[in-house]
Amino acid sequence: MGKRNRNRQNQQNRDQRPEGSRSRDNAGWGAGYSEIIKENKLFEQYYRELNIVPEGEFEEFMEAMREPLPATIRITGYKSHAKEILHTLKEKYFKEIQDLEIDGQKIEAPQALRWYPDDLAWHTNMSRKILRKSPLLEKFHQFLVSETESGNISRQEAVSMIPPLLLKIEPHHKILDMCAAPGSKTAQLIEMLHADMDVPFPEGFVIANDVDNKRCYLLVHQAKRLNSPCIMVVNHDASCIPRLQLEHDGKKEVLFYDRVLCDVPCSGDGTMRKNIDVWKKWTTSNGLQLHGLQLRIAVRGVEQLAVGGRMVYSTCSLNPVEDEAVIASLLEKSEGALELVEAVADLPGLKFMPGITSWKLMTRDGQWYSNWSEVPEARHTQIRPTMFPPTDDEKLQSMKLERCMRILPHHQNTGGFFVAVLVKKAPMPWNRRYPKLRNAEAVPSGETAQAEELQVIRASAEVGEVEAPTQGEPSTSEAAETQQDADSKKDGVCGPPPSKKMKLFGFKEDPFVFLTEEDPVFPPIQAFYDLSPGFPKLNVLTRTHEGKKRHLYMVSKELRNVLLNNSERMKVINTGVKVWSRNNDGEQFGCAFRLAQEGIYTLYPYIRARVITVSLEDVKVLLTEENPFLSRLGEDTHAQAKKLEMGSIVLKYRPDPKDPSSPQCPIELCGWRGKTSIRAFVPRNERLHYLRMVGVEVFQDKQGKKAGRTTEAQEGSTELGEARGREEGGTQEPESTDTDQNGSAKSKGNGLEGAGSA
Repeated sequence: MGKRNRNRQNQQNRDQRPEGSRSRDNAGWGAGYSEIIKENKLFEQYYRELNIVPEGEFEEFMEAMREPLPATIRITGYKSHAKEILHTLKEKYFKEIQDLEIDGQKIEAPQALRWYPDDLAWHTNMSRKILRKSPLLEKFHQFLVSETESGNISRQEAVSMIPPLLLKIEPHHKILDMCAAPGSKTAQLIEMLHADMDVPFPEGFVIANDVDNKRCYLLVHQAKRLNSPCIMVVNHDASCIPRLQLEHDGKKEVLFYDRVLCDVPCSGDGTMRKNIDVWKKWTTSNGLQLHGLQLRIAVRGVEQLAVGGRMVYSTCSLNPVEDEAVIASLLEKSEGALELVEAVADLPGLKFMPGITSWKLMTRDGQWYSNWSEVPEARHTQIRPTMFPPTDDEKLQSMKLERCMRILPHHQNTGGFFVAVLVKKAPMPWNRRYPKLRNAEAVPSGETAQAEELQVIRASAEVGEVEAPTQGEPSTSEAAETQQDADSKKDGVCGPPPSKKMKLFGFKEDPFVFLTEEDPVFPPIQAFYDLSPGFPKLNVLTRTHEGKKRHLYMVSKELRNVLLNNSERMKVINTGVKVWSRNNDGEQFGCAFRLAQEGIYTLYPYIRARVITVSLEDVKVLLTEENPFLSRLGEDTHAQAKKLEMGSIVLKYRPDPKDPSSPQCPIELCGWRGKTSIRAFVPRNERLHYLRMVGVEVFQDKQGKKAGRTTEAQEGSTELGEARGREEGGTQEPESTDTDQNGSAKSKGNGLEGAGSA
C-alpha cells in the first residue's frame, strides 16, 4: 500500500473510533490512552521477587502506580519576585481552587513539599488532565502557563527536584549537567548559581549537555527563561563528552567540575503514572540494554569531576540493574577514589527506601539469574558481570549501598525515583596509571600545536588525571583504559569505556564572536548609557563575523574562558543572555542599540544614565497602555522623562516599605522615550507577571474575551495592546526595531495579542 493510501486508511480508522478515543491531541494528559490497560504481569512478578517494596505494601504500591500523577510546581527561588509569587499563590489562587469538586473528585488545598526549602515547591491532588481541562481551573491554569513562560514558575515533577538539591550548589561552582534535556533540573542549577541576585556574574557556570540535537533546543528554551549569562548548552554523547581546558595566568589547565549531575537515560518505569505507554512497553530487557550506557556515562562523569567534588547519579527507574548495579560497579572500579555518602540529612521530611545490597536478574521470558556464573555463554552479550552485586561480602559491605535512596510512589504520592550521591576523594585509578608521556621536544616542527597540547597534558598529569584530545594521537588516558579493558576481560569485570571521537551533527550554529575593548560599537553605547568603568566589555559577544551586529549578548568571565579555549573540542548550541538589540533609526538619537528586557538584570548594575524612577501607578499605566502620553504618568516621572532625549531607557520601580500591600521587590523594565510618550518593551508573559504583582489581573476566557480586569486597571486604561519588541530566546531572533515619525519605538512582527492570552 502506498504512503498516501496508508495515510488515508489511517484517517478512516481514526474517524471510525469512538468519540472519546479520537481526541488525544485535544484532550491533554491521559486522553487517548483508554485502550492501554494499566497492567503488566512481568513488571509485578519482577518487583515482587526483588522485594524493593516493604512487606505488605505491594498492592498499595501498584494502586499508586495506576493513579494519575499530581500536578507539582516550583517557584524560581533565586529571583527577588519569588516571595511575591508565593504570596499571590497562597492568598489568591490556592484559596480560589480549594474545596472545588470536579468530575466527582474533591480538589484539596495545595500543600508545600515538606523537604523542599522555603516553601518554594507545592503539590496538589489535581492531575494535569484536570488542571488543563476544567473551566473552573482556567484562571489558575493561565496563571501557571504565563508564569512558566516568563521563568518564574516551573511545572516540574516532585522527585525531579531532588538531585539538584543534593548537589549543594554554591555560586562559585563549575557544574556539568550531562544529560540535561528537557531542562527542569538545569533550571534549578542556574537558580542556585544565582543565589545572590546582586551579583550579575557569579564565578561559577553550568554546562548543560544532551546527545539529542533537537532536544538541545528545548533545553535552550528552558534555560533562556532564567536570563542567565552563566549557562552554556552543548551537544555531545555524554559517555564521551570531551575534556575541556581553561586558561589562567597564561597557562592552560584541564577543566574539572566541582559538581556533576548524572541523570542518565533509563527505562522509566518510575514514570508510569504520567507516561502511560510504559505499561505496555516495559520488559526486563529495557534495563539490561541500558545498563552499559548508564555505566559509561557515570564513569565519564567521575572522570571529569574534581577531587573533592560531588556527583549525583539519578534515574526515574526502580530497577536495581540501572541503579545499585551501576553504583556498585562504579565504586568497584574507583578502588577507593569514590565514596557513596549519606544524604538523608540534606532533605529532612523526604520519605525513601535505602538502597538494596542483594538483587538478581530476569530475562523477558522469565528466566532468573542470581550471579554471573549462572549466565549461559549465549547470553553474555545481553547480560554483563557488572549487572550483579559484588560477590565479595567484605567489598559489598564497604560500598554502603544502603546510602542510595529509592523513592516509591505510594509513600508521598510521587513518581518513582532513584538517587545516589558520590564524593571524589582521589583521581580515578586508570587516570593515575598512565603510560609515559611522549616527549614534546621530540615532536617535528610541523606539529607545534600538538606539542603545546601535550605540554598542557603533562602539566595536568601532575594533578593525576590526564587525557590528550589531539587528533591522530591516542590519549594517555585512552591507552591506559584500553589496557585496563584488556586486563579486565580476563577476570570478567568490564573496564572503563573507550574514548570516542566527537561527531558533529544537527543544525549548523552561528559563530560566537567576542568583541574587543576597541570595537567601534562601544563608544556610542558607553556615552549614551554612561556605563560604569567596571563594565566587562570583553564579555560581550555577537553571532556574526560579517555585517552589522544585530544583537549583543553577554556571558560570564569563566564561560568566555571556556568558549575561547575549546572551540574545536565542543559543539556549542547556545550561550549568553541578550543585552542589546539594534534599532535601525537609533543612531539619530545617539545610539544604534536599545536595551533588551531579558538582559536588564545583568546590565542594569552598570548603567548610570537614562534611568527613570517610576511609581506603582506608573507601572500599571505603562503595562496596560500601548503607548501612553507622558501626561498619563505621575508628575515626578513626567519631569524625569522630559530631561531625557528620545531613545532607550530603564524604568525603575523601588518598593515602599511603608506600603506592605505594594510589591516589596524591585522591578526594572526596558522602555522607549518617544517625543510625547513612553512605551514599555516587555515580553507578553513578563508583562502579565508584573501586572499581577501590582494588582492587575488580566484573564481571557476560552472564547478569547478578556475578563476579570480590576477596577484599578480600568481607570484611564486602554486595552493592553501589542507589546512591541517581544524578546525571543535562542537563535530565532525578532525583527529589528524602528521608530515612528514621533520617535516612538515600534517593532516589526513579534506582536502581543490580547492581554490574557496564555
